[in-house]
Amino acid sequence: MVSPLVVGVDGSEPSLSATDWAADEAVRHGVPLRLVHASMWERYERPALAVTLGRPDGRVLAENIVATAAERVRRRTPDVRAITEVLAEDPVGALLRAGRDAFALITGVRGRGEIAGLLLGSVSLAVAAGAQCPVTVVRGDAAGIAGTHERVLLAIGDADVDSAAVRFAFREARARGCPFEAVRAWRRPAHEPTDHPLLAGDPSRYYEDQAAVLLEEALRAPERAYPDVRVLRATAEGPARKVPLTRSEAADILVVGARRRHSRLGMQLSRVGHTLLHHAACPVAVVPDAREEQTAGQAAHRTADGTSS
Repeated sequence: MVSPLVVGVDGSEPSLSATDWAADEAVRHGVPLRLVHASMWERYERPALAVTLGRPDGRVLAENIVATAAERVRRRTPDVRAITEVLAEDPVGALLRAGRDAFALITGVRGRGEIAGLLLGSVSLAVAAGAQCPVTVVRGDAAGIAGTHERVLLAIGDADVDSAAVRFAFREARARGCPFEAVRAWRRPAHEPTDHPLLAGDPSRYYEDQAAVLLEEALRAPERAYPDVRVLRATAEGPARKVPLTRSEAADILVVGARRRHSRLGMQLSRVGHTLLHHAACPVAVVPDAREEQTAGQAAHRTADGTSS
């Protein structure tokens, strides 16, 4: 059975934009869509009161939302099979469970209950921080969302040697029939020993070369597996949070590894992931890596047992 693309829908404008984007993505990858609406109306609403006030109850509104989204998909991409699901659950928990067997999760930048001025909604952030599958938050300017740049952008991190994020970027570029750019940021430390044996000549060149080496290592294995994908390599001096942002203005999707950590507040993304999700000029795909997820899970288990802090 082909795993579906799961889309969180709530009737808001960002949700409709995410639905359109997901429908196009389903066509590219040949997968079905699962349109999920989750809310806690049963906990906060008495149906009899809704009837008395002359407005439909939460269940009716929820079913109308998913039906409208499904019709939108049918008109935009008639060949995509779309199924709908209405859940009386917390949206974050429902989407995280739906993502366990999903090809990927798609969300809008924020939902109906979010303040318009927010850069990123709480549901989208929590789903990106906790999902077991790739999560794409559909955000950015009109050109980036529409996919007119014909370029995939991959932000290479320290742990991205043949990582899930790298393989995701290759698959995405092949599905779109476009090149992808892999970028690795580097910085010269503000304070470094003047007698370091490796820093003879131009110290900046040393750090740039190190970035180029990591870039090659990250791409070597998947590039052999995807010989038809054109890869553009770039190293750039600057903070890892800012370098991809500038380049996202010419990309249709920005791919980054999840880089999660456990805290008292639950699973959280790295500062790089937070920054890209809040400010990128195109949709952002956050891709977890099974190797890193296993390590994080073991660390959390040790902390819960009191064997580590």
